[in-house]
Formats: sequence, C-alpha cells, structure tokens
Amino acid sequence: MVLFLRFRELPDKQMKHIVDFTHSGKPIIGLRTATHAFNYSRNKNSKFRPLTFNSGKPPGGWGGVVLGDTWLNHHGHHGRESTRGVINPKHKSHPVLTGVTDIWGPTDVYGVRTLPKDAQVIVHGQVLAGMKPSAKPVTGRKNEPMMPLVWIRSFQTETGKTARVLATTMGASTDLQSAGLRRLLVNGCFWGLKMEKKIPAKSDVTYVGAYKPTRFGFGSYVKGVKPSDHALE
Repeated sequence: MVLFLRFRELPDKQMKHIVDFTHSGKPIIGLRTATHAFNYSRNKNSKFRPLTFNSGKPPGGWGGVVLGDTWLNHHGHHGRESTRGVINPKHKSHPVLTGVTDIWGPTDVYGVRTLPKDAQVIVHGQVLAGMKPSAKPVTGRKNEPMMPLVWIRSFQTETGKTARVLATTMGASTDLQSAGLRRLLVNGCFWGLKMEKKIPAKSDVTYVGAYKPTRFGFGSYVKGVKPSDHALE
C-alpha cells in the first residue's frame, strides 16, 4: 500500500480497508504528508478518530504508529529552501538505494522528532538556500544535524504480523521529477515485498507518458481534471 494522503477524514466504511491492510503484515510506503494522513475533525464519534495525526492515544495517530512520526513542522523555509537527499554512509549498500545517486526536490525538509529505535534512516534531508539543484546548503542549525528524509522500519501489527515500512517526507508531484527519488521508491516496492534480490542495478524509472506536475500549494491544481483523464492508453 502506497499512501499519498494528507489530513483525510474518510467514512468508516472506506477507512476500514486501510486499517485492515495496515494490520495485514503487507508492506506500506508513506510519502510526504502521509505522516499526517488523517484528521478526524467532523465525525468525532468515529472509531478511527484515534488515528488522527495529533492524537495522544496512540501518540501521533496512524503516522506515529505505522510510519514512525507525525506532522511536526516545516524545517526548511517552505517555498524558498529546497531539499537535497544525502545518503547515509552507514546504509549506502541497502537494497533500496541500489542505483540511487542523486535526489533533489523543490519541497522543503520536514521536521522529524520521534522516530522509534528500530527506524533506519537511509537518507537525510539537506536544506538548500534556494530552489534549484545547484543551490548551496544553508549554514547553521538547520543542517546540524540534518533531518531524516527516508527511513525504513518493521511495524508490529495488531494481528502479530510484521510489515516492512518505508517512509519519506519527500513525495510532492514536483519531487517525483527526480529520477533518484523515483528509483528509490521503485526499489522500495521490491524491498517491501521481500524481493530485494530482484532489484536491478539501475531500475527503469522512465516516465510512462507525459509527466507535467503542477507546483505545490493551495489552489494550484488544474481544475476539471478527473482520474479517468490519467488512464493509460
């Protein structure tokens, strides 16, 4: 299951599918705002309300329990400081990083504070002083130390099964223009399925058709577009 959600409040009937999968022991990948995927502000009687991002029981809701952390803050200056992915030397040989040599995205680094001990940070997020890949790292506390950008962990489900989890605070549409990030995510799918031996030296992450993402921000979407408009021919 790959989640691109942000502050969703789904009807219980729909949410049940996500929760059932969460505890099935099958792999989960969460991108960018998936740390704060759910926010039950209307139906306060929903049995799924504890999964809200700022829940105290369990801490951090779904994101805190499953991915390892919830929404904290914009660590980099939103819209002004982009992100360079820096591979953690300790995990440079991890299968998820096979063939990954460069990661950059125009979104800012998120703050991460409460990762569990079992989380392995395989990529850190370097805050850049600008919105181009050539921008220099900012000086000072924002990069000392750098925040986690990509991590993996094992999630112990309520059913007693163990799920492989990969989380990244990158993943906006414009971030996916980075071939390095796309390759990491493709590799992550193989790894999650325990198929890491099938990961090629350089996974093919060529676009399928045209890819013209809109810039992140409220109201910046293209009006009138339907899911069917993205059907592959």
